[in-house]
Amino acid sequence: MKLKTVTVEGKTYAEVNEQGLPLYIHDDGKEVAHDAPQTVATISRLNGEAKTNRERYETAETSLKAFEGIEDPAAAKKALETLKNFDDKKLVDAGEVEKVKAEAIKAVEDKYAPIVQERDAFQSQLHNELIGGGFARSKFIQDNIAVPVDMIQATFGKNFQIEDGKVVAVGADGQKIYSRARPGEIADFDEALETLVGGYQHKDSILKGGQGSGGGFQNNGGNKTGPKSLSECKTKDEKIAYMKQVGEQA
Repeated sequence: MKLKTVTVEGKTYAEVNEQGLPLYIHDDGKEVAHDAPQTVATISRLNGEAKTNRERYETAETSLKAFEGIEDPAAAKKALETLKNFDDKKLVDAGEVEKVKAEAIKAVEDKYAPIVQERDAFQSQLHNELIGGGFARSKFIQDNIAVPVDMIQATFGKNFQIEDGKVVAVGADGQKIYSRARPGEIADFDEALETLVGGYQHKDSILKGGQGSGGGFQNNGGNKTGPKSLSECKTKDEKIAYMKQVGEQA
C-alpha cells in the first residue's frame, strides 16, 4: 500500500478525497481513504479489549489454582455428586434422587419448549431479514452484478452470519472480512460482498460487462451433464443450480 500523490508546479503533495482524507493505493489498485483519527481510536479500543481479556485470563488462572492436584475432574465431580446423593438419602433413596431430578428436568424442558421454538423461529426470521435483506438492498449488486439477486445470495449467502444482531461476513478461510476503508473494523455488507466477488473464481460470468471466461466448469470425467456456462442456462432454476455448483467447486 502506498500514498497517492499529485505533483503541482514541481512540488509533490498527498492527494485527498472530498473529506480531506489522504488516499492510499492497495496492491490490487483499489484506492482507499485513510482516516488517521479513526484508526487511532480503533487501536485504542482494541488495546482496551486486549487489556480486559488479559485481566479475565489472570482471574481465571487464579481461580484454577484452587483445583491444583485434581488430575481427573470428571471423577472428582462424580464423587461430589455421590456424596450429595448420600446426604439426600435422609429423605429418599439415592436412586430415587436421580429419578426425581430427571422428572424435574423434563418438566422444565416441556414447559419452556414453546418459548425455545418461538426463539428459534425469531432467530430464523432475523437471519432472513438481515442477510436476505442485505442482498436485496445491495447497491453493489445493483451497480455491478449482471445476474439475479437470488443467484448471488445462493452463491455467497453462506459467507454471511449474524453475531450480536449484526451481519458479519467470513472469507473462504473462515476468517472475518475486515474493512479496508476503516482499518480494524468489520467490513459492512457491500464492502464484504465486493471482496468475496473479487476473489470469486468465476466472477467474469456474473459481473456486468464480463466476458464469462471464468464461468465454465468441468464435468469431472464426463459423467455429469448440464450447462457448461451461464449463457447456456435456459431457465432461472437452471441458472441458480449452475451458480450453486460453480460455487461449490470454487
